[in-house]
Amino acid sequence: MAGGAAEDNPVYMNIVPLVDVIFCLCVFFMCSFKFKQIEGAFDSWLPRDKGMSGTPGDIQEIRIAMYWESDRQRVRRQFGHRVVENDEELLSLMQGADEDFKRKGKLNAPVIIDGDPRVPWSEVVKVINLAKRIPIDNIEFALGKADQ
Repeated sequence: MAGGAAEDNPVYMNIVPLVDVIFCLCVFFMCSFKFKQIEGAFDSWLPRDKGMSGTPGDIQEIRIAMYWESDRQRVRRQFGHRVVENDEELLSLMQGADEDFKRKGKLNAPVIIDGDPRVPWSEVVKVINLAKRIPIDNIEFALGKADQ
């Protein structure tokens, strides 16, 4: 009856190396897996055909500059050379500029946001929301200085 054990298990296979390889593959794939970040990314496509064109006296856009004042820990917004203190003032200036462009026949004048890299995104989003309230759909971002 000693031969009966061989009949029960005719092929002996050691599966310990197989389990080790599968475990190593699981660890490798878990370490190399990257989660897609849904929030915090802001896709933008900067136009190559715009920038330093046109005559200096002919204004082609509504430009809003945003600067971070580190001594006061706040954002300073400028519409042209005018410093804007609150959202209502900025909204009325943007509406007036948009109406001027529409009177001149330019129906799709862009709002260009020229922001300092230190400006919080929440402040940029506030300006975008103000432009959407007018409604202006053509919103662009200015390319900042190369040395920043």
